[in-house]
Amino acid sequence: MADIPLPPGLTEARLTDVQRAFERALGADKVFFTDLDRTTYEDKFAVDDAGHHPAGAVAPESVEEVQAAVRIANQYRMPLWPISRGKNLGYGGSAPLLAGSVVLDMSRMKQIAFDEQMGTVLVEPGVGFYDLYDYIKANDLPFWMSTPGNSWGSVMGNALDRGMGYTAYGEHAKNIMGLEVVLPSGELVRTGMGAFSDAPTWQNYGFGFGPGWDQMFVQSNFGVVTKMGLWLMQEPEVQLGMDVEWDKPEDLKAIVDALAPLRRERIMTSHSSIGNWLRVASTLTTRDQWTDKPGALGDDVIDAIRKQFGLGWWGLSIRVAGREEVAKAQYAIVKAAVDASDPMSIRESTWRKGEPIRGDGWSGTPITFPMQNANWYGGRGGHIGFSPIIPQDGTAALEQFQRTYARYKEYGMDYQGSFVFGERHMINVNAMLFSQDDPEHLAKIDPFFRQLVADAKEQGYGEYRTHLDYMDLVAGTYDWNGDALRKLNETVKDALDPNGIIAPGKSGIWPSRLRGERGA
Repeated sequence: MADIPLPPGLTEARLTDVQRAFERALGADKVFFTDLDRTTYEDKFAVDDAGHHPAGAVAPESVEEVQAAVRIANQYRMPLWPISRGKNLGYGGSAPLLAGSVVLDMSRMKQIAFDEQMGTVLVEPGVGFYDLYDYIKANDLPFWMSTPGNSWGSVMGNALDRGMGYTAYGEHAKNIMGLEVVLPSGELVRTGMGAFSDAPTWQNYGFGFGPGWDQMFVQSNFGVVTKMGLWLMQEPEVQLGMDVEWDKPEDLKAIVDALAPLRRERIMTSHSSIGNWLRVASTLTTRDQWTDKPGALGDDVIDAIRKQFGLGWWGLSIRVAGREEVAKAQYAIVKAAVDASDPMSIRESTWRKGEPIRGDGWSGTPITFPMQNANWYGGRGGHIGFSPIIPQDGTAALEQFQRTYARYKEYGMDYQGSFVFGERHMINVNAMLFSQDDPEHLAKIDPFFRQLVADAKEQGYGEYRTHLDYMDLVAGTYDWNGDALRKLNETVKDALDPNGIIAPGKSGIWPSRLRGERGA
């Protein structure tokens, strides 16, 4: 038997007591504490998972069982790490931040309630994007989901970690509408209009009376979310699209400056993303097909790959959807802006209601093919992302790219980067691809990541989401007024969770009894 990881202050004998208490409350078939079980919940893309091994897992099937698990955790001061489906790949997957935690696996909770009139859905944590898609199709509902690049995951889990999709509804956290939450005490609360008994408007109005708590449970460890309301997009009459390529790295400035005003005016409503050539190439081929040389790819190899697949240095897909008359007017404005940015090529497309749905994220269809990029270096592939928020400005985007690209070359890594349009901001998503079977390559990841954080900090840019290994590092960059925000978060944490049992360390928020575990 391998050494069992234990959280601070808990002995192996006490862990056995915890396991028996879970078995009595939930049933032995929902409690997992073998060596194989622990391995199952590790980070599948780990660079170094030594600090994130769980002590075991429990898999409740109802809200009442979640409450029971939380009460047991309080009794024994056993840290719990809630997951929805554990598919947060690139950010830690199903692994807990604090080694020795028990994973609270809610993937068996899969209830769906849909309001067809209003286009809202109420889901439990285990509802994946494929599950919701199948439900919509089985019930012939005229709505489209917004899906991320990895649709194996949970609809709820993705939104609660500020995951992104492609459509006008792609900023998933903004479309959360009402939560049911098990507090660290085991008490059940509903936010917004859900706090009003039998309110028919729980998924229609997000605030209720008094403070709005939906966003307080996003990326936090203040409770365990067991139900989430979400707005969905009405199936449009038409979707007009263009897939555009630009030839040179410097074209990034022109692209951003041409399209950012249209995003701010809500003429371009999709969450379009400017991505470099490797974003596509890494899903179509592997590095060893082009070179066996170490270090970052040279321009000669890049040119050969681009020529083979007909890629620009940058590519961007834009979709305009809705009533046909409105969509055509919007599309004409967007097309004129794209034309003015001197593109290398434009491929246009049209879809009308009643035609077969294309299998892509733009049509609310679950996809997983972007995860193919993990195979770029071969072996047991993986990636983590560095994704700061930057101004929605062409010069700022180009300078951020140039700084980051230079660092990729310095650390001998192939650059995969993109710039996602928000309404008033951009997310600069940089994927660090690697093989877990290449120790030399893996050794570069940590210093490389920390360097990128430091570079961004100098510009006043901070990450919006990060891997378990870097939650404390990133939280530490939000340091205005003597870390006032972290102090506020931890004051709320201690008030709601005095025993510090729910996801200690999540987003850099530590309970008072475990603050000595904070990393750097």
